[in-house]
Amino acid sequence: MRIKVPTHAWTGQAGQAGVGKEGNVYQPTEKQLSDAIISAARRAIRDLFAKHQEHFYYCSLVTTGEVHAPILVAWSKEALETAALKDDNPTTAKAELRWSYADSPYCCYGEEYFREVRHLFDIRPRMCQTMTAEEWKLEYQLRLRAMESAMAQLDSEGLFGSGARRLQIVVNVEVMPPDEGNTERALRLNPKKALLEWLEEAAEQ
Repeated sequence: MRIKVPTHAWTGQAGQAGVGKEGNVYQPTEKQLSDAIISAARRAIRDLFAKHQEHFYYCSLVTTGEVHAPILVAWSKEALETAALKDDNPTTAKAELRWSYADSPYCCYGEEYFREVRHLFDIRPRMCQTMTAEEWKLEYQLRLRAMESAMAQLDSEGLFGSGARRLQIVVNVEVMPPDEGNTERALRLNPKKALLEWLEEAAEQ
C-alpha cells in the first residue's frame, strides 16, 4: 500500500494545557474529545455523502503516531476509477491507491468542521519525549478511544447505512504509518463481512 503523508494535515498541532478564568489548568476529558469528534465527523460525512453521490467503500479518521487531531478520509469506487485512469497502468494503480488515505481526493475532507476538535487536542497534554512511557501510553490510548467511540456512535446512528449497504463500506480509525492497532479497531468497528477485502489487502499483520 502506498503511504504518502499530506504535509498540511497536522501542521501546527503541538498540544498544551489551557488555562481557566481563575488560572486553573484545563484539559478536555475523553468524553469531551469524543463528543466534539462526533459532531465534526457527522457534519463532514453528511456533507460528503450529500455533495458526492458516489459509492463509498472506505471512511476513516486518520491520525499520526503522536495522535494529533484526526482528519477525515474517504474513497469511493468512482473516485478510485478516476484516479487510476490517470496512471499508465490503471490496474496496478487501482490496487496501490485503493486504501491509500493520502492519495484520496477526499483526504482531509471537511477540515472546517474540525476546528473545535483541533483546539481540544491542542490543549491536551503534549505528546513529547518529556513524557514517561506510562504517561505516553495513557494519553495515546485516551485519544484513540475518543476517536473510536465517535465512529462507533456514528455507525450506530446509521450514518454508514444498515444491512447490505453497511457491508459495502469499511469504517475505521487509523494511525499512520500503520500498525496492528488499525486492524484491531477495524475489527471492532465493522461487521466481519465488510472487512474481507480490507483484511486481505491493507491490514497490518
